[in-house]
Amino acid sequence: FDLRLRKKRISKVGDFSFHHGRPPRITINRDSHPYLFLLTYIHEVAHLVVHKQHGNKTEPHGGEWKNVFQMLMTPILNESVFPAGLLTVLQVHMSDPMASSFSDPLLTRALRALDEERKHVTLLSEIPEGSIFGLHGRRFRKGLLKRTRVQCRELNTKRNYLVPADAEVEAGQLSLSL
Repeated sequence: FDLRLRKKRISKVGDFSFHHGRPPRITINRDSHPYLFLLTYIHEVAHLVVHKQHGNKTEPHGGEWKNVFQMLMTPILNESVFPAGLLTVLQVHMSDPMASSFSDPLLTRALRALDEERKHVTLLSEIPEGSIFGLHGRRFRKGLLKRTRVQCRELNTKRNYLVPADAEVEAGQLSLSL
């Protein structure tokens, strides 16, 4: 397969793709923290293995993928690879892995805690409802939590968006509206 390292992408840290006549491709963000990079790499290799076994006849993050991902992760789920705090969270996560590491708030926090660049970020879930915050160069007002996402209103367009609760927001633009 073809492995490509990509510049930072906002919407994803890795992906797997297959096009007839070309080798399968895995891409991973080159700026990922080493633990996130390893987890993403194995996640995408699991897609590759499932594709080789089943073609396009399975759900992307269905049972076949979960089984292969768990099988590939099992040999490295130990303290010689991961620090104890992250290992504990990873073991729980791997009992029923989600489509995205970032869908698991505990895993997201554990990974961020080990990443010096991300350790002190402000998450949407940490600011009060009604706050004004910046995200990707746009300004929003935080609304109600809907399971794992927050309904937010973009101030310029007045459009509503569902934003992941663990999204990193630009704290420099935070202000509590009264």
